[in-house]
Amino acid sequence: MAQNSAQTIPSFVLNDGTRIPSFGFGVYQIPADGSTYTAVKQALALGYRHIDTATAYFNEKEVGQAVKDSGIPRDQIWITSKLWLQDFKYEDAKKAIDASLERLGMDYMDLYLLHQPYGPVGEAWKALEEAQKAGKIRSIGVSNMTPKLWNTYVPDFDVMPSVNQVEFHPFQQQKALRQILAPAHVALEAWAPLGEGNKKLLTHPVITALADKYHKDAGQIILRFEHQEGVIVFPKSVHEARIKSNKEIFDFELTSDEMDLMRSLDTGHGQHDPDAPGVGEFLRNAIDVHKGQ
Repeated sequence: MAQNSAQTIPSFVLNDGTRIPSFGFGVYQIPADGSTYTAVKQALALGYRHIDTATAYFNEKEVGQAVKDSGIPRDQIWITSKLWLQDFKYEDAKKAIDASLERLGMDYMDLYLLHQPYGPVGEAWKALEEAQKAGKIRSIGVSNMTPKLWNTYVPDFDVMPSVNQVEFHPFQQQKALRQILAPAHVALEAWAPLGEGNKKLLTHPVITALADKYHKDAGQIILRFEHQEGVIVFPKSVHEARIKSNKEIFDFELTSDEMDLMRSLDTGHGQHDPDAPGVGEFLRNAIDVHKGQ
């Protein structure tokens, strides 16, 4: 872990040697009606240097425009996007990578993920490996891979993923998965780091007591815990005050006893089960990325 003094956001080193800001900004479910552009511009102005988008979010273009208009050099901002299920066949994946770059208005992406682990995963991964070699992507990774899915696909990959982006928050701490990722130094990224506003989580007495002690809000306690666990987080908000406050977690540190208390909140279950029957087919039918881009 190294300190990025310009933004006071530490970075983690991935297993391919690249350095990723450990804290970023997510744009899932932010509409492409100017809202994404505004939110990303605000986040960048507030010191964020890591933006997480996806083809299936339909807002890559606004992310790219906000980055361009920010005046911040491209090499100082980490951009993640993701390949959707419809484009997992090898030739389709190659085209989709170029289409993401075109929408973003960029020569390369810092990280590109397989968004969901279903269908011709091996073909899609081969396209990512080749795009990485060609300099179109700096780091490649996967998303929503459980231990079962990881063990199904990853042993056949030529290149080890740098990242697995999964649901992660105090109620779902992915302990079995993290044991699998650790030997290969695969970083875990959290989607839903605040449990998508789960009131039971945000009002849990362990968390509210820590919030009182450190003069922080519940969200900041949760994000600080995740950061100290070595998890990459990128909370989403369209409210400037919340975008600012989410980032204010680097001026305090939870003790080892407090970390153990937070770890004790784990239930081992989340809101999404990638291993459930029919999930891949449902997702493929639910989102058509070739419409509205």
